[in-house]
Amino acid sequence: MRNIDNIVWGPFLLLFMLGTGIYLTVKMRFLPLRNLGYALKSVVTKDPNAKEGGKGDISSFSSLMTELAATIGTGNIVGVATAMVLGGPGALIWMMVSALIGLATKFAESTLSVKYRTVNANGEISGGPMYTMQNAFPNKKAGKALGCAFALFAVFASFGMGNMTQSNSISSAVKETFGVSEGLTGLIVTILSILVILGGIKAISKVTQIVVPCMAVFYMAGAVAVIFMNIGNLPSGIWQIVSMAFSPRAMAGGAGGTIVVSMQQALRWGVSRGVFSNEAGLGAAGISAAAANTDDPVRQGYISMTGVFFDTIVICSVTGLALAASGVIGITDASGELVTGSALTIAAFATTFGEWGGYLVCIGIVLFAFATIIGWEYQGEKAFEFLVKKPQYCIYYRFVYALTAFVGATCALDVVWDFSDIMNGLMAIPNLICVLVLSGTACNEIFRYEKNKRNNK
Repeated sequence: MRNIDNIVWGPFLLLFMLGTGIYLTVKMRFLPLRNLGYALKSVVTKDPNAKEGGKGDISSFSSLMTELAATIGTGNIVGVATAMVLGGPGALIWMMVSALIGLATKFAESTLSVKYRTVNANGEISGGPMYTMQNAFPNKKAGKALGCAFALFAVFASFGMGNMTQSNSISSAVKETFGVSEGLTGLIVTILSILVILGGIKAISKVTQIVVPCMAVFYMAGAVAVIFMNIGNLPSGIWQIVSMAFSPRAMAGGAGGTIVVSMQQALRWGVSRGVFSNEAGLGAAGISAAAANTDDPVRQGYISMTGVFFDTIVICSVTGLALAASGVIGITDASGELVTGSALTIAAFATTFGEWGGYLVCIGIVLFAFATIIGWEYQGEKAFEFLVKKPQYCIYYRFVYALTAFVGATCALDVVWDFSDIMNGLMAIPNLICVLVLSGTACNEIFRYEKNKRNNK
């Protein structure tokens, strides 16, 4: 399974994702980058040019929060630490680069998902890359096949990466920090999940629009405090990040250990963890974007695009700076192994908060992971609905999905992690094909919107 995982997430897929992002950025005349400020403003303010009568199940803000709930997860805590150990501090630079390139990809997949969304038999919005492929792909048979493949991979990914691995992270963190058994933690997570997801997207969005901002502010406040309390080390930390991003061979270390990496390693781990964190190119965000109550697909595309900014450029960069400033990169444990993952982030927080650092990181993992569980439920449910064509069957998916959280919390998941990685990667292939084939449509939409925006100034 690990060998298959390495093949799927090998150079081909990473280059495919980066290449698609670069191609779209250039073809869209860099508008996603140029209009990032406008997009961020659109998240918190109502566009005076917006027309009444947009269709959707939830507000644009709630849609973004649901998207961020599924995107912001343990990768923002564990993934950054792993990248900066295995790829060196310079990996953080390449995470930022992949995020900037991913803005155009996230914009395109979300815009197309809103443009080609439909209404199901229950009067609810159904959308996402699978519907874009089915309704807009030039070759209808190929579009249907790609849509079914994407939906199938998305369902598997929702149970794996969206659910079991997250509940396992919660139970492991709670047991290690507070000594609570995995079974009890799994039971609590399962009950809370059922209470939220049985209400559908409206209940999920009500929770995510409260939980996501609160958890982000809570974690960011702790990370910024670590940076501030180690401010004297920040310049040298930033120098290591910048120099090791482009050095053919560089060395970094903390108290007790040293890591030696190359630019190739920094690039590989930075790009892969950046993509893994913000999910630009995977297509899942388009499912949440399609539920938004909006009058224009481009407006929601811009709002959805900001998820990459908040996830990687803000949260991941602050985590990386906290790790660099605290001087913990390169430390080793009692057995002489390099400390990585959540243990490294806890070590960074401990430089400021002492033993309370572990509690803060644990709470952050719990909040991030639970938000991912409920956010991914909606995305997986819509993929399941696409496959079975019967919205009334989705109630069974919700129950099974919630119960799966208990399994994840109480079992060893090495194989599930690899399987989930594979499903995530396989989702990207039909999505990127679709985005490239329909890139002309996405460009026409953004150019139309830009012209109207200028005329209305």
